[in-house]
Amino acid sequence: MTAGGSARPVDAFLAMLAAERGAAANTLLAYRRDLEAAEEALGDLVRADGAALAGLGKDWADLAPASLARRCSALRQFYGFLIDEGLRDDDPSPALPRPATRRPLPRLLSHGEIESLFGRAEEEAASDRPEAVRLLVLLELLYGSGLRASELVALPLASVPRDAPFLTVTGKGGQQRMVPVSGRARAALSRWLVLRPGGGRQLFPSRGAQGHLTRIRLFQLLRDLATRAGIDSAKISPHVLRHAFATHLLEGGADLRVLQTLLGHADISTTQIYTHVDSARLVQLVNARHPLAQRGG
Repeated sequence: MTAGGSARPVDAFLAMLAAERGAAANTLLAYRRDLEAAEEALGDLVRADGAALAGLGKDWADLAPASLARRCSALRQFYGFLIDEGLRDDDPSPALPRPATRRPLPRLLSHGEIESLFGRAEEEAASDRPEAVRLLVLLELLYGSGLRASELVALPLASVPRDAPFLTVTGKGGQQRMVPVSGRARAALSRWLVLRPGGGRQLFPSRGAQGHLTRIRLFQLLRDLATRAGIDSAKISPHVLRHAFATHLLEGGADLRVLQTLLGHADISTTQIYTHVDSARLVQLVNARHPLAQRGG
């Protein structure tokens, strides 16, 4: 008998991730692929010992360090699950290879580039063409609220704030969070609601199969805007604007935990990538704000 009745351990583990952690479908597929790759190399994962797991370094030598790290992470979580379910008494996962990975820093936009991007978008939106006003709203919500592209394009009309300056956003794993909306973004939203095509429940409706603007189309719109603003279009994407939102908030003194909530990160370690804010500014901050520095004049 396995956990969850007659389910295979891998299937039971994935069911736990879905039920208890709210893992998204794409996340579950990724875990399944990684664990099935391990089964192909090791056979029965439940009975695999430390020596077998240590050998995965050789079996997976051709993998990129990030891919190897991801597979090992899946296995560590899987063995933790087996122990919790009483299917193993020991944890062989310390024998897994530990690749040294450095998470790449996100591409950054300067404050000047952000100003150029917004300047062009505002200039074009002054015509009150629906497409131009919509693009200004998209830009405001990506940089002003830090939304993911998938969250932004799928926003329902009902998420638009009435009186409170917040959006209700459904993020990864179906988790909802409240995201503040700036006065600028609310003004742009008000303009868009007047021009928005009628009918439907989507804030950014489309005649496509999804019923709303797609992430690919959003990407194209932003790159075209960057070109018109005199910015290298290769530097622009929805994700880069989300990075700019996070980085510029930290530069302004935002707390990392607050930023974690705004971005919808389940784990603070994901948010910590944004602590690449330059060291000179951090030194200046300590010198200016630390109680002993203030006491010493």
